[in-house]
Amino acid sequence: MPDEVLDAWFTDSAGIYIDGTFGRGGHSGLLLQRLASEGSLLVIDRDPEAIAVARAMQAQHANLQCEQLPFAEIGQAVAQRGWLGKVNGIFLDLGVSSPQLDDAERGFSFMRNGPLDMRMDPGYGQSAAQWLASAASDEIARVLFRYGEERHARRIARAIVEQRALAPLLETADLVRVVEQAVPRRERNKHKATRTFQAIRIFINAELEQLELFLNHCLEWLAPGGRLAVISFHSLEDRMVKRFMRNKASGDKVPAHVPVRDEQLNRKMRILSRAIRASEEEVAANPRARSAVLRVAEKL
Repeated sequence: MPDEVLDAWFTDSAGIYIDGTFGRGGHSGLLLQRLASEGSLLVIDRDPEAIAVARAMQAQHANLQCEQLPFAEIGQAVAQRGWLGKVNGIFLDLGVSSPQLDDAERGFSFMRNGPLDMRMDPGYGQSAAQWLASAASDEIARVLFRYGEERHARRIARAIVEQRALAPLLETADLVRVVEQAVPRRERNKHKATRTFQAIRIFINAELEQLELFLNHCLEWLAPGGRLAVISFHSLEDRMVKRFMRNKASGDKVPAHVPVRDEQLNRKMRILSRAIRASEEEVAANPRARSAVLRVAEKL
């Protein structure tokens, strides 16, 4: 949804903008085409490969800055630049990027065999293989159910523990085999390993915790009239973003029988549109866009 994102995110050619999930710079590249020389764009990503692309882009764009950080830590980059309360737009494109999925060495895809890693930043934290080698069956089941909404979580967890007693799960194909044997039937148009890979990736990268931290502080960074635009790809993320925007737009909760004026409700945001989804044409060109949901709100 490049046009929809840019229209939602961009409001002032001389403004300050943050792309909290740079990826390979598709959305940032479009914004830079409209950004005046006095404007600024800060791009953030945990992935060192993404930051390498961003640094290469800096050669053509003097108003582009970049930092390797989780998006939950944007606040420290904002504070260092004296931008608190001055940012005109923040954009997040949640989840794993297409380049990460397409690179078998990163271990995100059940369609390509490679090391069972799944870390957004391969230099930080434990890999999926390391976690699966030691986690208790109950913990694995909890992760699969909570983050993947996997109905067969306990069955899969037991199968993982049984398999690792015979041989470690080191590659994505090892995990796919276990899941395929453990799950009794396949969902229509969905691979048996989809939910398992999603759940483990979200857990390994603490993605929902990162999103919660970001939402708790993002209003401190935005200027009045500044916009927050977020693309989510699954229901857990989208529910968090939807609930946050709705609560900030509704203001303080008061008993139904208490008469208050609207200005007393302490509303923090204005929702600018209903959920925006990719067009049929975009989904046909990029099937991964079929589950994308864009939500946009403005700080009051």
